[in-house]
Amino acid sequence: MLNTVDYGGKEADIVHALEEDIIFGRLAPGTRLVEDVLLARFPVSRHTIRQALYQLERLGVATRERNKGATVRRLAPEEVRQIYEVREMLQRQAALMIRLPASEALIAELIEIHRVYSTHVDAGYLRGIHEANDRFHLTMFSACGNAYLVSSIEHYMRLSLPVRANSLADRDKLEISRQHHLMMIEALKRSDNWVLAQLCVDHLQPSKAFYLREVEMGPVGRDAG
Repeated sequence: MLNTVDYGGKEADIVHALEEDIIFGRLAPGTRLVEDVLLARFPVSRHTIRQALYQLERLGVATRERNKGATVRRLAPEEVRQIYEVREMLQRQAALMIRLPASEALIAELIEIHRVYSTHVDAGYLRGIHEANDRFHLTMFSACGNAYLVSSIEHYMRLSLPVRANSLADRDKLEISRQHHLMMIEALKRSDNWVLAQLCVDHLQPSKAFYLREVEMGPVGRDAG
């Protein structure tokens, strides 16, 4: 069931709610975002709904076509490959810029975030898994000292939401992710940035590979609601 909290007319909250629905698999790639359906869900004006859809389009999460309206963006295989090429370059560079061995404070913070992440994985709490995972990576990459680089990493994390969403309910992928986090923490304690950088690149591959296989099967679009 989709989230139906009262959003008080705030388009940013509607954007956040729809992003969550995409992340948690409630809105699959290709799903139509019908204005009348969204108006029935959110007690806001049509103008606010349209502004929220515009923001989703600007963020790269949705697409809009004349006479067809908005849909959850379905990334073509070549788009996925190109997005992930950029993600790999950004995350590799950030990892290479982190001063190693990392500070005890950073290690302790990442261990705590990973503990929370693991708790959510064991409980199957999808929102917690997603939020803790993003917090882990952004906290680690922030240690590179370049806020613009970290902002770019975050942007491409958001752009790849349809790709990343498929991993949240997959126990095998979550276990791989959990092991990768532990390996990254261990790498941060040492002095080889290239080992850390390769781990950050390897961490991206399972979701990408799964999505590419799924796209080739040709999923059928549907209406939100």
